[in-house]
Amino acid sequence: MKAVKALDTARILVEALPYIQRYSGKTVVIKYGGNAMVDETLQSSFARDIVLLKQVGINPVVVHGGGPQIGSLLERLGKESKFVEGMRVTDAETMDVVQMVLGGLVNKQIVNLINQHGGRAVGLTGKDGGMIHARKLSLSAGEAKSGQEVVDLGHVGEVDSIDPGVVRMLDSGDFIPVIAPIGVGPEGQSLNINADLVAGKMASVLAAEKLILMTNTPGVLDDEGKLLTGLTARRVSELIDRGVIHGGMLPKINCALDALHSGVCSAHIIDGRVQHSVLLELLTDEGVGTLVNR
Repeated sequence: MKAVKALDTARILVEALPYIQRYSGKTVVIKYGGNAMVDETLQSSFARDIVLLKQVGINPVVVHGGGPQIGSLLERLGKESKFVEGMRVTDAETMDVVQMVLGGLVNKQIVNLINQHGGRAVGLTGKDGGMIHARKLSLSAGEAKSGQEVVDLGHVGEVDSIDPGVVRMLDSGDFIPVIAPIGVGPEGQSLNINADLVAGKMASVLAAEKLILMTNTPGVLDDEGKLLTGLTARRVSELIDRGVIHGGMLPKINCALDALHSGVCSAHIIDGRVQHSVLLELLTDEGVGTLVNR
């Protein structure tokens, strides 16, 4: 029995070898969020995945969210969370909480966990080193389905530009960057940015080999609930036109397409509820999510 188990382990390692060789020295940007951030077992498996990738010569860059944690603290403070088109309305008081949770509590928890498993992680926000320059994001009345001409979301931004110098310096020093999606506006104000968008833009400017978006679903599903993978950008566009890809998956798949059009080699939408999903997607033949190729 032990010999059979040992042989299975050897087969898995041999299967991973060509992928390790192919991606050694390459950058992989991973958006970390959803259930994988709140379940202790999944947190541990994610940290181990990141450390192993770095150990075999791949450069992981982690961009994380933290919506549930922000909402939880706002609730404890007696402040109601308001959303428009899925985006949190962020006044000055809420922005203070966002910075405290994303840039402090959540970021340092991820850094600490990676370091506990033998990695060398460094926590950053987009404000560090002027890394993420942002502009304020507003919704038109049509987008927000509101009677107002423009909906002011407060301290919510979108990426204007990214200076990857700090990330490249950390990569070259064998550190693992862990980035909270907070940018700096033209007047020096802090802006809360969607983590998927930051991860996509970061992958583009780093000319990353891969962009990985972790979600709470298996990936892109067809009409019968079957997982779709090995997709091309053209095929994805067809699925959008047919209404197969809709709802909450649309922004993620559009983020993936934007990254591909900007030079990223491939994008993956994977199920963060699966233990070691990052390793399974990158280093095995079958993977565990949806792969979209340029």
